[in-house]
Amino acid sequence: MSSTTPSGTPTPDAEAATVRLTVGQALVRFLAHQHTERDGVTQRLFAGAFGIFGHGNVAGFGQGLLQAHVEAAESGVPVGETGPDELPYLLARNEQGMVHAAVGYARTKERLQTFACTASIGPGSTNMITGAALATIDRIPVLLLPSDVFANRLPDPVLQQLEHPGGPDVTVNDAFRPVSRYFDRIWRPEQLLSSAPAAMRVLTDPAETGAVTLCLPQDVQAEAYDWPVEFFRDRVWHVARPVPEPAALARAVAVIRSAKRPLVVAGGGVVYSEASEALRAFATATGIPVADTQAGKGAINWDHPLAVGGVGATGNDAANALAATADVVIGVGTRYTDFTTASHTAFRDPGVRFVNLNVAAFDAAKHSAEMLVADARAGLTALTEALAGHRTDEEYRAEVTRRVADWQEVTERCYHLGHGPLPAQTEIFGALNELMSDEDILINAAGSMPGDLQALWRARTPSQYHLEYGYSCMGYEIPAAMGAKLAAPDREVVAIVGDGTYQMLPQELATIVSERIKVIVVLLQNHGFASIGALSESRGSQRFGTRYQMRNPETGLLDGDDVPLDLVRNAESFGVDVLAVKSVEDFRAAFRTAVASDAATLIHVETDLQGPNPPGSSWWDVPVSEASTLPSTRTARAEYEAGRTAQRHYL
Repeated sequence: MSSTTPSGTPTPDAEAATVRLTVGQALVRFLAHQHTERDGVTQRLFAGAFGIFGHGNVAGFGQGLLQAHVEAAESGVPVGETGPDELPYLLARNEQGMVHAAVGYARTKERLQTFACTASIGPGSTNMITGAALATIDRIPVLLLPSDVFANRLPDPVLQQLEHPGGPDVTVNDAFRPVSRYFDRIWRPEQLLSSAPAAMRVLTDPAETGAVTLCLPQDVQAEAYDWPVEFFRDRVWHVARPVPEPAALARAVAVIRSAKRPLVVAGGGVVYSEASEALRAFATATGIPVADTQAGKGAINWDHPLAVGGVGATGNDAANALAATADVVIGVGTRYTDFTTASHTAFRDPGVRFVNLNVAAFDAAKHSAEMLVADARAGLTALTEALAGHRTDEEYRAEVTRRVADWQEVTERCYHLGHGPLPAQTEIFGALNELMSDEDILINAAGSMPGDLQALWRARTPSQYHLEYGYSCMGYEIPAAMGAKLAAPDREVVAIVGDGTYQMLPQELATIVSERIKVIVVLLQNHGFASIGALSESRGSQRFGTRYQMRNPETGLLDGDDVPLDLVRNAESFGVDVLAVKSVEDFRAAFRTAVASDAATLIHVETDLQGPNPPGSSWWDVPVSEASTLPSTRTARAEYEAGRTAQRHYL
């Protein structure tokens, strides 16, 4: 039975009613009716759709977005509000950038809301692959809708189609498969009936989430089908808090009770689970110090008596000293990346054991750990209760206090160096740390900045520190700031970028301006790659290819004058307000001006390419050429061989 109005609006007169819509129109309507619920709070899963239109999607999914908006307006939905069948649309400037924006939004919303991203066939779609990899590595939900070839194959090869001699069902979009947590290609309309709900399950599963890709052949997007009205009912995806299995909890507690020098490593799972209060209660009750990863910074406030700060390759002296002698490491919501483990050199006690609390068994099993598969908040609460009366000894806690105090003196020096003639970037970070409020959001991703920030930043809340370091993707910051501001319009959002990152992906400044989104971008220009330059030098490669300099006709190398790139005028051309400053005090004044403004503002300041940076206390495995004619490389190889002797398998 089919029952519809002429406009395609379903009528509720029969259980088997259908509505005739195209695949593009149906997908928009379906997505508009998806919701998440956690702890009794229900909200839309999709806040809207980012997109760039081309011949692959403009007449399909794009038409569906338009039709939903027009129908909402005609039904009396006021401008600025969203109709029940509608997805608000935001025009992006770069496909990779719009995925980063969706990730920034979803992360700010604790993974309970996200955006869909639509792109045209060919390069428009493959531009999203980097964003897909980032989302999946960081376990952040985002829905990608790349357009695809014709399912009927009549016009093959269509513009931008890859002809694969191994089979006509292979397209460039197959490159999304390894970087997606769920992948499908909708060759026929009715396949959406099973694939769309399957995609929603993955997006809302805290253990499985990441990029979800539904490829949409362009002819199928425009094809009509009689859809069951039931397909468009409001669906609520309940985000569970799995509790620990009693026997696993008992095993974990036994290991923790046996420890003399336990250490918690708090990862992003603590933040996404909103488990900060539970983490503070656990630390306070047990006296166990808490170190953090990039994703976990702020999970415990920096001034908590047992917060020891960043651990690992870019960690601080206090956390790394405690990690080196820890006999039990309690990982909570962490993936244990090589930066966290300092390439398997951070935890050096010969008998070190691990207890891993994680919602994903895949991560809980790492380092031969005692596995506690559970939600971070539920697991920490259960551990605190089961460890009632257990507490580390006073001598260990006194050592923690002493080491943290020593590092805070280092932080103060790094924040107030008085360096010249150009300021060090750590001084800019210090000013920001003092000027930003507890609820403001700091965004960064790549280069030397994440290392300085993990070592030095004093995060006061779990939402203040937004570092993308799973993929460490240059270009993430500006679009992610846009996404974060859309998610938290009442909070200041500050993206810190270097000139390298800025040149990678500044285009979403245009989207920020057109959508009247107020963000603050801090652009530190040092005419090169500070992080990789320092790494190159330490590995014997003499900072080769890491400066933005003109080709020198005398040497044949890029070691001439600085490239005359005017980033101030470039930023102004996007329509943002630009404040160019030269000193830390001028920066402080400019930041206050930016906060007081209602417009997007970029603050430009030149900093010293060579630091100084915080003192290092750890190691990172970056292999050095085993054979070389360069003395600098041979020296670095000897140092590398010495450093790797501390590496170990945790068996």
